[in-house]
Amino acid sequence: MRTHRVYTPQALEPGCRVRLEGRQAHYLGRVLRLAVGQVVVLFNGDGCDYASELLRAAREELEFEVTARLPALAESPLRIAVVQAVSRGERMDQSLQKCTELGAAAFQPVWSDRVEVRLKGEKLARRLEHWRGVVAAACEQSGRARVPEVLAAKGLADWAREPGERVRLVLAPAADYSLASLAPASEIELAVGPEGGFSESELKLLEQHGVRPVALGPRVLRTETAAAAAIAALQMLFGDFR
Repeated sequence: MRTHRVYTPQALEPGCRVRLEGRQAHYLGRVLRLAVGQVVVLFNGDGCDYASELLRAAREELEFEVTARLPALAESPLRIAVVQAVSRGERMDQSLQKCTELGAAAFQPVWSDRVEVRLKGEKLARRLEHWRGVVAAACEQSGRARVPEVLAAKGLADWAREPGERVRLVLAPAADYSLASLAPASEIELAVGPEGGFSESELKLLEQHGVRPVALGPRVLRTETAAAAAIAALQMLFGDFR
């Protein structure tokens, strides 16, 4: 029988009791029909999994007791932060989901010239929480016990001006260099454009701030495909796909 993994931001340690409510309680109790005495795996992003037994099932709430701390999947030795231009609806969700499954360590959404989505205030806050939920759900499915951080969206130029020692790349179909030309690295920031890609002026700005353009082969990929393809290639070169 499959053991279900569930993310919760609550503190977890053997012997403590945890309550799940709302969507999680409905899914486990109503959809999966979890019975008292059954075990699920809870995780909160601290790098461990926690075996947890269902003690009580109410209509809108489930109560668990954490019974054991479990070893979890190791994270990739390659830390990749995806600097993803905000894209529409499912495309952004797909990029976050697949990159999380492939081992991305963090996400920095950015606004750029060709971004078609413009959100502010409460709508932007709700979308950010939605993106974080997508990432947490991808960790539940893929077995990751570390949840990648999804940072607040900022302008592309603001990100480009940030200081740092990490290798910084931008995907550009016309670039002279490929990912295979890179020297071994342990920390990479990967900028991925929106539908239509980054503008020429944006690419020049990025290069001026030390962001290196790299190509992913002869084909032009959709924004939700490009980031995942690049991470898979980088994991093969420097990460845990070797």
